[in-house]
Amino acid sequence: MSFSDFDPTIKGTLPADFQWGYATAAPQIEGAWNKDGKGLSIWDTFGHTPGKVKDSSTADDTTRSYDFYKRDVARMKAYGVTGYRFSLSWSRIIPLGSKDDPVNEQGLKFYSDLVDELLANGITPFVTLFHWDTPQELENRYGGMLNKEKYIPDFNRYARVCFERLGDRVKNWITYNEPGVYTLAGYAAGVHAPGRSSFRDRNEEGDSSTEPFIVAHTELLSHAHVARIYKEEFKPSQKGTIMITLHGNWNEPWDADDPKHVEAAQRAQEFEIAWFADPLYKTGDYPPSMRAQLGDRLPRFTSEESKLVLGSSEAYGMNSYTTFFVKNRDAEPDINDHKGNVEVFDTNKQGVERGIESDTPWLRTSPHGWGKLLRWIWDRYQTPIFITENGTTAKGEHDFKPSGPDDILEDPHRVDFFKSYLTEVAKASQEGVVIKSYFGWTFTDNWEWAAGFTDRFGVTWVDFNDPEKPRYAKRSAYFLKEFFGHLIAESKK
Repeated sequence: MSFSDFDPTIKGTLPADFQWGYATAAPQIEGAWNKDGKGLSIWDTFGHTPGKVKDSSTADDTTRSYDFYKRDVARMKAYGVTGYRFSLSWSRIIPLGSKDDPVNEQGLKFYSDLVDELLANGITPFVTLFHWDTPQELENRYGGMLNKEKYIPDFNRYARVCFERLGDRVKNWITYNEPGVYTLAGYAAGVHAPGRSSFRDRNEEGDSSTEPFIVAHTELLSHAHVARIYKEEFKPSQKGTIMITLHGNWNEPWDADDPKHVEAAQRAQEFEIAWFADPLYKTGDYPPSMRAQLGDRLPRFTSEESKLVLGSSEAYGMNSYTTFFVKNRDAEPDINDHKGNVEVFDTNKQGVERGIESDTPWLRTSPHGWGKLLRWIWDRYQTPIFITENGTTAKGEHDFKPSGPDDILEDPHRVDFFKSYLTEVAKASQEGVVIKSYFGWTFTDNWEWAAGFTDRFGVTWVDFNDPEKPRYAKRSAYFLKEFFGHLIAESKK
């Protein structure tokens, strides 16, 4: 595919300062899980617990990016990226996690060296402080985020160390990645670390009806405290920005002609996205639809907390992948419901599919819903959007057998996904939606949490059976380089 194949009506529609590249998470790529002074995280514990990960794998080695980061940065440069979003491992920097525990200089040196390598290659670092890997010791001592009074000072200190040591070069900070997914998967369903829920066949401890909302409240408040620290103590000299990244897919009414299903789809958006985004960008409080269903199980902000949270994020970090059809449930909501009392379907009333299947059951290519979501977020929050994750798996990629280091895996499904979704980004931008970045998920195939190595999201194929974890490009990596060359306006320098 070449420039001549691209839609001329969207050429140069993204601003010249638009950043694009790939997103990763420390537990999924670094390996070196107990090397050079790193402490245990809750994902180290979870991954080593039998029966928790689909293929019984662990993140002990994953892609070994800790060892091979220079090669990876060189590959990113060859792919043409302008930015790289990665996360820091809290327990690599402060192995025991708390405000009173020692800093691990070797861990900090790794991240400092990575930042230097990126900058030397013309790649802008976007750094996430927390991508789901709470230090295990904080879970042991006081239950982690279930105890906001103890957790917030510890998170503040961790963030301050990162700002002090990396902020002279890092200008784009993200406090949390997908706080909603962390809470729902870890404390409602119990299928992610720390593995808590009401379902005793799955988890020994937890309460799905209350704990997710307690943890979410802690995340919002701790984000706001750290954002204030950055703005007051570091931003004046470092001149960076700080935001949070939220998850959320588009919810389409199962029957668009029935007001109750239209309302249900909107309610589903509020339970998934506005749960965090309304306090941050709109009202300083949770959506009324959530309060109506959850009552006092949903924590309350004091007036001071509300003021602290509202406006704390300087941009809207957006992670999204797909679309679902949503139908209203006429029955009373279950005590453990977190979706807004709705049913979710792959087809609508007319039998229309929500999208082409990937290699991951929940993920289907749905560019139409993606475009609607971009506009919904902009219309509701009027905040510049940084797309911090978007991507797909593709069927058949486990069977790839490279014959040489220059072999390229052809991945037309992923190419089509990126082309259709980025076309929607360009069209939304033409309409005035302010979009500042796009980070594909993800740079290399990796350890995909509880799915282990069974989900391949990368634009780079990794041979996980080889101790050296060799990498091979997929066609989509080169497609994105060409397509962004078409979409991003030329600088007027």
